[in-house]
Amino acid sequence: MRFLAAAPALSAFCIALAGCGGGGGSQAPVTPIAVSLPVATILVPQDGLPVTALLNITSTSETALVSVSNLPGGIAETYAASDTNPSGTLTFAATASAPAGSYSPSVLVSSAGQSASAAFTLIVAPVAKISNVVDTSLGVGGQLRQFMSTGFQISEWTGDPFGSGATATAREATLTSLGPQHIRLQPLSGAIPMKTHAGNASDWDFSILDLTVQPILASADHSPEFQIATAPAWMCSSSGAFDIANHLADFTAYAANLVRYFNKGGFDVAGRHFQSPSTHPITWWGIFNEYNLSGLTAAQYTQLYNAVVPAMLAVDPTIELSAIELSDFGLGSGGAGDPVQHLPVFLAPASAGGVNTQVDVLSTHFYGSCNQRDPDQALFLSVPEFVANIDYFRQQLLTRPDLGSVRVWVTENNVNADFRASNGDSTCNPGQPFVSDTRGTSAFFAAWRPYVFSQLGKAGNQAIFHWSYGTDRQYGEADATGNPYLSYWVDRALAQAYPSTPASPGPQILSVDATDTSSVETLATRAANGVVTVMVIDRALHAAADNNGNGDPRTVVVDTSSLGAFFSANLLTIDATSSTASGPVTAGIPPAPRIIVTLPGYGVAILTLTP
Repeated sequence: MRFLAAAPALSAFCIALAGCGGGGGSQAPVTPIAVSLPVATILVPQDGLPVTALLNITSTSETALVSVSNLPGGIAETYAASDTNPSGTLTFAATASAPAGSYSPSVLVSSAGQSASAAFTLIVAPVAKISNVVDTSLGVGGQLRQFMSTGFQISEWTGDPFGSGATATAREATLTSLGPQHIRLQPLSGAIPMKTHAGNASDWDFSILDLTVQPILASADHSPEFQIATAPAWMCSSSGAFDIANHLADFTAYAANLVRYFNKGGFDVAGRHFQSPSTHPITWWGIFNEYNLSGLTAAQYTQLYNAVVPAMLAVDPTIELSAIELSDFGLGSGGAGDPVQHLPVFLAPASAGGVNTQVDVLSTHFYGSCNQRDPDQALFLSVPEFVANIDYFRQQLLTRPDLGSVRVWVTENNVNADFRASNGDSTCNPGQPFVSDTRGTSAFFAAWRPYVFSQLGKAGNQAIFHWSYGTDRQYGEADATGNPYLSYWVDRALAQAYPSTPASPGPQILSVDATDTSSVETLATRAANGVVTVMVIDRALHAAADNNGNGDPRTVVVDTSSLGAFFSANLLTIDATSSTASGPVTAGIPPAPRIIVTLPGYGVAILTLTP
């Protein structure tokens, strides 16, 4: 757009020409014009608030034509010159239609027969206006009751993840600092403690299992969830599937003995006593893992659950139970992972064959992909899609009035569920070589997991369990020697920012009016003590085809003007620049009605405001 600077009427002047004044003297040298902006970067919020910037023009003329090029759409600009010279003020205003991001426009000035330009950076900033109103349509009646946890697979191939002596102490402390609740334990293969059923003491061996379980009982909240993931091998068919027709009673007795081992002083076999050395019992128990991929139908799983749980409760009536543990994908597709094929059977009336015993939680699993070749965009798109699965779980629970208050947990979550097959190929994509998906520990994760946390927490989910704690860069929060990955610091920040326990079930979710929800996610909460926490997530793609890309920078204006004044403000940022050795650093910032948060690409910023 071009602007003509206003100026007083020009006075008459004489240009030296031959014959005027005589002598044929030379013409005076031309003074070049100059243009400058005192600021190199101009931030324009998407909510229409006008932003002004000085424009300095040095010219022999008192008028100038001013234009600005390379502005994105949705930006209105005006220029006002001073009364005495062409210098003046540029004003910009953006609507929500202006695409967020950074741009490189130029100011072009024409004056005194000359032209000059000045380049600058213009940032279009999304605005998240935080309301003083609790949004009761989100979470659980307006509360964010979601906690963070992690999980361990236990087998002969996982070895001894904690070690002994000072090494064990340090690794347990690192796990405890993560802040997980009810750490999930999944014994497989050699970690399954019942080996045979011959009536001999050698039928049982807890040594591999306890290498992991005992340090975990000594860590964090001392209250893990023991998932009886599968049956001992001798109860399974040649294909590895549980033989429910012939071994349901055996599995029931096995589960009851596990409760005795950890909670009730142990049990005896052939003159040998088996008892957990820990003083901490295991309150939480999960019944089977992903039965829908393990050869059981929904009706068979319901039969198993109805038999096993009463036997466990007879040993210890204080335990709590997690059911279903579904490999969850393809809602409404009719496939093996479709919850529609499973929940109506399990949640049918007890008189019609549905569950007829205690259920405290329905659990499900969510992975963004099963193919490392999927672009970042596909993984991000899977998150709001999975909200429909959480909604379905909650809706189905309401069909049973006696189970309407049962919680929903996501007990496995990560970016990619794929793993290496024995021939080196992808398990999910036969014929395609397996490649580890390092988005599980890269800066991508700093946007991914907070986005999952926000979206699922708003949907009423009440727990997210990372899969899994100490493993490779696709899945882990820490490596084999206990050193944290970036994913550790992300999950630790979420656990600390949004604590939720039965005694203190989480903060209120405040309504947010955001100008950009396509590349920025915002979650705002208020705790009982009045502390407001605002999480800003940059999930902006740099390019649609990016796979483990860097993301695109975003600057966001957090408007808390409706909440009144705050005494202090702190900002924690996690992105590609964060240290994995020492973790991100929380910085104090001046509290203000509008606080600017900047992320250089994929990442999360957690703003804490204390009244």
